[in-house]
Amino acid sequence: MNQPVKSICCYCGVGCGLLIDTEQGTISSVRGDPDHPANEGRLCTKGASLHLTTRPDYRVLHPELRPQRGQPRLRVAWDEALDFAAQRFAEIIAAHGPDSVAFYLSGQLLTEDYYVFNKLAKGLIGTNNVDTNSRLCMSSAVAGYKQTLGADAPPCCYEDIALADCLLIAGANPAIAHPIVFRRIEDARAANPALRIIVVDPRRSETAEIADLHLPLAPGSDIALYNGLLHVLLSEGRVDRDYIAAHTEDFAALEEIVAAYPPDVVARLCALPEADIIRAARWFGSAGAVLSLYCQGLNQSSHGTHNNAALIHLHLATGQIGRPGAGPFSLTGQPNAMGGREVGGLANLLSAHRDLANPQHRAEVARLWGVPSVPGQPGKTAIELFAALKSGEIRAVWIACTNPAHSLPDQTQVRTALAAAEFVVLQEAYGNTDTAAFADLLLPATTWGEKEGTVTNSERRITHLTPAVAAPGEARHDWQIAVDFARRLGQRLRQPAEILFPYDHPEQIFNEHRETTRGRDLDISGLSYALLDSLGPQQWPFPAGASRGRQRLYEDGVFPTANGRARFVLVEHQPTAEVTSAEYAISLISGRLRDQWHGMSRTGTVARLFNLDDEPLLTMNPADLRRRGLAAGELARVHNPRGSIVVRVAPDEGLARGCAWLPMHWGNQFMNSPGANALTVSTRDPFSQQPELKHAAVAIDKAELPWQLVILRRADLGELAALPMLERARGLLGEFAFATVGLYGRRDALVVFRAANGEALPESRLREIDRLFGLDSDDSAIVYADHRRQISKRAIAPDGRLIGVRLAGETQAQAWLKEVMADDSLDAALIRWAVAPIGRRPGKLPQRSRVVCKCADVSQAEITADLAAGATLPLLQEKRGCGTFCGACLPELREMVAGHAARVGEQDAA
Repeated sequence: MNQPVKSICCYCGVGCGLLIDTEQGTISSVRGDPDHPANEGRLCTKGASLHLTTRPDYRVLHPELRPQRGQPRLRVAWDEALDFAAQRFAEIIAAHGPDSVAFYLSGQLLTEDYYVFNKLAKGLIGTNNVDTNSRLCMSSAVAGYKQTLGADAPPCCYEDIALADCLLIAGANPAIAHPIVFRRIEDARAANPALRIIVVDPRRSETAEIADLHLPLAPGSDIALYNGLLHVLLSEGRVDRDYIAAHTEDFAALEEIVAAYPPDVVARLCALPEADIIRAARWFGSAGAVLSLYCQGLNQSSHGTHNNAALIHLHLATGQIGRPGAGPFSLTGQPNAMGGREVGGLANLLSAHRDLANPQHRAEVARLWGVPSVPGQPGKTAIELFAALKSGEIRAVWIACTNPAHSLPDQTQVRTALAAAEFVVLQEAYGNTDTAAFADLLLPATTWGEKEGTVTNSERRITHLTPAVAAPGEARHDWQIAVDFARRLGQRLRQPAEILFPYDHPEQIFNEHRETTRGRDLDISGLSYALLDSLGPQQWPFPAGASRGRQRLYEDGVFPTANGRARFVLVEHQPTAEVTSAEYAISLISGRLRDQWHGMSRTGTVARLFNLDDEPLLTMNPADLRRRGLAAGELARVHNPRGSIVVRVAPDEGLARGCAWLPMHWGNQFMNSPGANALTVSTRDPFSQQPELKHAAVAIDKAELPWQLVILRRADLGELAALPMLERARGLLGEFAFATVGLYGRRDALVVFRAANGEALPESRLREIDRLFGLDSDDSAIVYADHRRQISKRAIAPDGRLIGVRLAGETQAQAWLKEVMADDSLDAALIRWAVAPIGRRPGKLPQRSRVVCKCADVSQAEITADLAAGATLPLLQEKRGCGTFCGACLPELREMVAGHAARVGEQDAA
């Protein structure tokens, strides 16, 4: 094994450091980096499984081009691919102007990648049509910071969590979406039992379970709540008038507005108890230090900017900003969404937090880049971009490292737009995304573990990454692809692209980006790759001559506005973009699961990441289920004028009546619909242009699909063998009114296919499906058929070992079969029960051992056996890896070790 390589997790914006171990040119394992200040050695389940996502399956390994629509893409050389792309872009620009092309990028690109694309669009082509999927997650946080504090700059740091006396967690579920941040919250509570935690979320989330006060507000009523809290703070004299007078402006006008938000009014608007509103305000106003953590629940709203501003107002009004343990702290949704914003990677931005609308800023960037000018015409933001693609205003789009055919709202319109485009380029590491089906040109890009560059996390901390392994196949770095394309396009446009893009190493790009920040609020003129390598990750600003970055901003009460004062914004309660009605009576909200990421192009290849949630479940209040005649496990049709999906339901007492919750991850790669975004609305915030992904009005009815099919197929060669079978199963999804496919298991993966129809499939079709899954052998088959009731079952067990089951027409046994097949724990004498109509394990079969360490996938039985063999906690950690990732299982591990030692001591004494 080689020396470990320091890197960063490629999921959420926490920016956890990790150590990559390699063997023979491949990534063999990962560990948390104890020296990285963001996580201090901890990793969540997704980060702990990253090494399992690096296999070549589903990777794009060479360029592919289709001669014309309707034909398959064919492998081509890089020169042919980029020459073709440059010629098509040049022709379209010549015929229709620079604004007829666009770029749509990702918060998972490195900062250097982002910088080159931004310069390519705005400096070479002369269009501001470059936007990113950060528009879908962080643009309202950006606009909220800029409207109030003057700059897109989170003022806090992770250390503040331990220093706060009160935590306000709003529109965020860090227990699931930012697990390492949640570990810090747990540590803070353990160190300070007096810490008060307020959670604002329509759903009683996993984070809300630890709250001292949960405020399950009505969807979209955030501004009313924060105005109401400010009303109480004012009426009880809990604001800091001296701070307001010295460091802010426009408070008097806001004070007049919040006078109309007394607790009784807010209670009606928010569907909250009046006493809880008062209690939350008093906790906020009486705490020595208050820290707010917030995310997509505030951002993904048609008034997300003002949601953010209303919350920031509470900190400004009480002086709870710029000091330890205090301030408004937005949690970033992607690993480098902030780095992209730093280089101007949005349609309304320029490098180093410059505003496109500012002529002086445009002139500065033009001078830095050495171009005559930067265009002043506003670029198309994400929703506008795809609408323009549909209308023909934009004719070619270059998509890099993102999946708009899954992530954007109102998927019917998005897919229509992609189909209407004259030319679609997709620059991707993974070929199994929904967007790949629309690509005329598919370009293979490197991904995590293969790239060099920088990323910036939620607390403004920049980390330098170096590659651990070489690029697979013909994959190239994102910045390299963009530079090569820019040079070819420049020749055709008669522009000096060789001068504009002289880079042959990412450090050259970083150095140029660094120079654009000199004297700006995010000044990093004192940073270099060498310094980041020697001193470790650093927060900005880090100007020339500095010895360290700044932990907290605005400690002196001076803000990056024209007069140095923070601003209060006149915000009023607004309803959701789409209100419920008699016909569409349910508010559908969505969110993340702990073990999956976005559209699952990466996590969806790892079986153990499906063990907690292996299919999309729509959860509702039990009363809402009963009203619709639905029971747990049954199928429901969720629909509105934009789309319709069929999913299984589950009860959730933590949801208010009239609300339903659906995870965002499942799309056409894992179910027979685009998922939640078949239903969401594209209405967007007027300031941030962020769409209201968090809420849609829907109708929910029982889906009358009585005939069901379940297939469980074991892949004995591990997850690698499961992936081709998973791909074959995807071909069946469109055949059914309801269908999902995924993985399950531990060391050996299962492919799990579930489907339902109004009528049974003929036996001949079932046998064809059996062949797809390798279940067609008669030598070791156990078969049960009841043609009158349209039941047909088949189990395959060569050498007395169950490897596959197909249940059609009656599927009660699926749950326990899935578990025993994953554990390989079904005794040969009990295999006949595989086709029996029983929903519980046969009596002689032991229950599946509970997984104690979810990150390392270690069960209670394995730990107990190791302890019996003499293992200590350090030996368990070394052998199994348990307790070495996020640390959540350490208390239970210590209890198990101590309990075993006590039992041994008692036996010795006896």
